[in-house]
Amino acid sequence: MDSLVSMRVFCLVAELKSFAAAAQRLRISPAMASKHVMQLEKRLGTRLLNRTSRRVSLSESGTLYFEQARQMLDSLDEVEAAVSKATVVPRGTLRLTAPVWMANTMFAGVLADYQARYPEVRLDVDLGGRLVNLVEEGFDLALRATGTPDAALIARPITSVPFYMVAAPAFLKRAGRPATFADLSGIPLLHYALYPGESFSFTGEQGPETVKLNPVLRSGNETLLHLAALEGMGLAFLPKWLVADDIASGRLEHVMPGHIIFAGKLFAVYPSRKYLSAKVRTFIDFVAGDKRMR
Repeated sequence: MDSLVSMRVFCLVAELKSFAAAAQRLRISPAMASKHVMQLEKRLGTRLLNRTSRRVSLSESGTLYFEQARQMLDSLDEVEAAVSKATVVPRGTLRLTAPVWMANTMFAGVLADYQARYPEVRLDVDLGGRLVNLVEEGFDLALRATGTPDAALIARPITSVPFYMVAAPAFLKRAGRPATFADLSGIPLLHYALYPGESFSFTGEQGPETVKLNPVLRSGNETLLHLAALEGMGLAFLPKWLVADDIASGRLEHVMPGHIIFAGKLFAVYPSRKYLSAKVRTFIDFVAGDKRMR
């Protein structure tokens, strides 16, 4: 039995979570699909799929094998297409990880437009807020806001990401609207946990100035900090993309906009340039070229 064919059958069963659906797609019998998977399991000496009368799910070994096999098959399809000079059509599942604050209407629109242009690509987006290991966890691509991309990975700059200091009008009415850096000293802060320390350095008229704020809430989840800011708990430093609508509607105010300016850089990060799949390449190009990302 052809191991490569068995691998393709297994990956489709894993994606569709059904032997019958995979068999129908491949135009083989469910019994033959099951035979291919059993052959793989026998060769590997481990169970890849958990089977019940109602559902199919990946085992721990199956999850690891599926991610690696899927990437290998995607690369193989595109290499073969390139050799035969055929048009490479982006297809398959694109596993993407990005910051929590990418859960906004602007980025959702970018994803919708990309999928409309490349309908054979399925998007699997993780916004868990953790720094994943792309290779070990089977991710194709990461969008990361950082000043120092991982040297072991390929990083392509996409755009700058302004961070605004914002607060709810009710909070500013209660605490006062800061006009100088001195006004910020001791003011309640919604502190992003991944930022080291509670002091911030700004460039003032007399040069660099350091301000220590009062962290009343600390979290690594930007969504929680955003909601807390809307509730009037304190000041927060949040990405423009996340708070632009709130500022426009008056739910939040941009505090000291002419004095406090943070601009991070958003990178597309991926493991290797070798055999970069069409789905990854087209997604990076699409995001980098979209005017909404500016």
